[in-house]
Amino acid sequence: MKAFDESETPRYRERLTTLVDGLVDRRRQIAKLQAEEAELLRDAQRLALERMDEPSAFPDRPGDIPLRSIAAEIGAATIQSDRTVQTHMSDAAILVERFPATLAALSAGRISRAHASVITDAGLAIADDDARAAYEAAVLPLAATETAGRLRPAARRLADQFQPLSLDERHRAARRDRRLWTTALDDGMAELGLIAPADIIHGIYDRATQFAASILDAERHPDTGDQLNGLEADPMPDRRSLDQVRADVACDLLLTGQPATAAQASASPVRARIQVTIPVRFLIGEDDEPAYLAGYGPIDAATVRWLAADAPGWDRLFIDPDTSALQLVDRYRPTEAQRRMLKARDEHCRFPGCRQPTDRCDIDHTIARAHDGPTTVCNLGCFCRRHHMLKHHSAWRVGQRPDGVLEWTSPLGRVYEDRPARTLTFAPAPF
Repeated sequence: MKAFDESETPRYRERLTTLVDGLVDRRRQIAKLQAEEAELLRDAQRLALERMDEPSAFPDRPGDIPLRSIAAEIGAATIQSDRTVQTHMSDAAILVERFPATLAALSAGRISRAHASVITDAGLAIADDDARAAYEAAVLPLAATETAGRLRPAARRLADQFQPLSLDERHRAARRDRRLWTTALDDGMAELGLIAPADIIHGIYDRATQFAASILDAERHPDTGDQLNGLEADPMPDRRSLDQVRADVACDLLLTGQPATAAQASASPVRARIQVTIPVRFLIGEDDEPAYLAGYGPIDAATVRWLAADAPGWDRLFIDPDTSALQLVDRYRPTEAQRRMLKARDEHCRFPGCRQPTDRCDIDHTIARAHDGPTTVCNLGCFCRRHHMLKHHSAWRVGQRPDGVLEWTSPLGRVYEDRPARTLTFAPAPF
């Protein structure tokens, strides 16, 4: 007997369609209003700049007093901090004056304000107007189909193609700004911030995550005899989240050099794992195309060579020159190579908008093995546990094209494409 599925009833589908259509429409309206707000904020900044050039009755006033005054006026009227308003005015001026195509896309509701911020942040250093316009033309089609989180690394890679200075020059300058700082928070808490080279930061985060996972596993099995913070493990402990344990581990490592909990974790030789894609022509000196750190973007040549020299092994990624789709990764025996290839191709969960990294994902058959689905790369994908469960226990369905694009069909019959990260970030930009 077929199980009852509420999504098959016309009434349910009608109600959900109305809700989804309504929310999509409201998002478009919000985007349009945010574009209009950006223009108003830009006009407010222009007015302030005009007042700066006028004679003042206060001869000793700081030059930016008109800007502060207008920001305070807007802040008081809209119940915001004047400092926040002044920042919004600056951001709005950048969007309106330097990124007109992005502003038009926002006004038309094709992208959100978050997408616009990603585009402007990545492209801000492109000084040439024509180069910036070419960058916009390349990045906006991606912004219309990807979440802001997924757009960010792709935007960085595209913007790098139009930068006037080489990545090595920019990285050398940026390294001088590395620093560590603290910010006081409420309730006896504080925040620690660190700016350092991207490969180091990603390695630190991954190493802390691995230790945290080991500690959580030990806490779930207290019969192993592990001592937690010097106390015998409670069979019914107040469970910590992964984020909480990761923070505790980072503090322990900085203060003592090793995690203070779970002997299993401190005894394990944990190394950070980061994924770097290095064009072979770069290694042999025939091209200066930059290498890319997964989940971040372009990295400098000196770091690339250091990582290459220290790498215990290599994956070869074969990319189709016409579609930019990842075709093959060869290493070890075939099943392991497939696993490595999928992680390299996908980088994160393949449900639209999800950014869970592949190390925390399941590898699942698109067509189930029980239904004679082959164990081939074009029938496999990385899904976080949340979306893996959604695929198998709801009316959501997924199909996979030969180029690795997944087509998710919602219970309402709407189709959403999810492209592999490699295709998204290595697509050639128009010049």
